[in-house]
Amino acid sequence: MDNTLEKLYQEWKNEEKIAHIQGWDFSHIADRYVEEDSLPWNFKSVIKNYLTDEMQLLDMETGGGEFLLGLNHPYSNTSAIEGWKPNVEFCNNKLLPLGIDFREADGADVLPFDEQQFDIVTNRHGDYNCSELKRILKTNGLFLTQQVGAENDRELIKLLQPEIKEPAYSKQYLGIRNKELEENGFEILESDEVFRPIKFFDVGALVWFAKIIEWEFQGFEVDKYLDNLYKAQEILERDGAIEGRIHRYYIAARKLI
Repeated sequence: MDNTLEKLYQEWKNEEKIAHIQGWDFSHIADRYVEEDSLPWNFKSVIKNYLTDEMQLLDMETGGGEFLLGLNHPYSNTSAIEGWKPNVEFCNNKLLPLGIDFREADGADVLPFDEQQFDIVTNRHGDYNCSELKRILKTNGLFLTQQVGAENDRELIKLLQPEIKEPAYSKQYLGIRNKELEENGFEILESDEVFRPIKFFDVGALVWFAKIIEWEFQGFEVDKYLDNLYKAQEILERDGAIEGRIHRYYIAARKLI
């Protein structure tokens, strides 16, 4: 291995070693990649169009609470769930002292809340169960979600791990999810679905990203996929960036019955 390749290898191994996040903080690679800058909707603005201070709000799979706190909803009317252990501890320390009703749970779980407790449920990139949404929402209650679609990062996965043929979440398409909600007694108020570019400006940033997004890049390791990382480096040197696509959609729905 020549000196240049050895240096790259060591850089990538270091990114693999340090890959972790608290909450949903991608600041480590903030100036080394770009994504999701041009969605035709702003999910926070979508929520704000429906949310009023007196509403009882639940934010599902809240991460570290960053997005939730950005809504500036009265803490006494705010609840949140999160199931990933590192984030649970973070939320216990960050959200509970504010007076937010935070509880440990995954979005697909039976939720630890009463029937018809909430006026509005928000969910940004998290799992959910339609029957549980229906149970905890009041009549005419709102469910607002932005989701990562099934085709997300497929070009990047194909580059690094070409043996992965099927998306990790094959039902994550707007048409499928809209129909599912309608079959469970919801009215779709608005929705949209888009594909947008994601670009990496160094391979180390892609390594870090792949280790973090472990549910898409399943079993990714630098040593196991080193030849493909060198191919990625060649693309970078030729094109100036390694490019894929993100897949996003959002839904605003009302519980009718």
